[in-house]
Amino acid sequence: MEDFSINEMLDMQRALQEKYKNQWEGISPEVGKNKLLWMIGEVGEVIDVVKKNGDRAACAADGERAHLVEELADVLMHYNDVLLCYEITAEELKKAYTEKFHKNMKRW
Repeated sequence: MEDFSINEMLDMQRALQEKYKNQWEGISPEVGKNKLLWMIGEVGEVIDVVKKNGDRAACAADGERAHLVEELADVLMHYNDVLLCYEITAEELKKAYTEKFHKNMKRW
């Protein structure tokens, strides 16, 4: 399977936002904090999968893995909405992520 790029995810989120523009709150800096709150709610659902089923079952192929992955996908969808709200590009994210990685590699 190929890698799944941030640009691909952003394009998919743009398509969803366009499709549901009359039903969803839209994308703008003013809406960004709401998207963050939705994302935090989805993180809670990820935690619930692990908490309710246990660590091993959450990652086992015959356990709750599909549910865990689905909830993580929801987190990523809201995360990408946040990127869209604040007009953060994949290139900006890559630069910041790489810089933070190198900083953390020297931290301890």
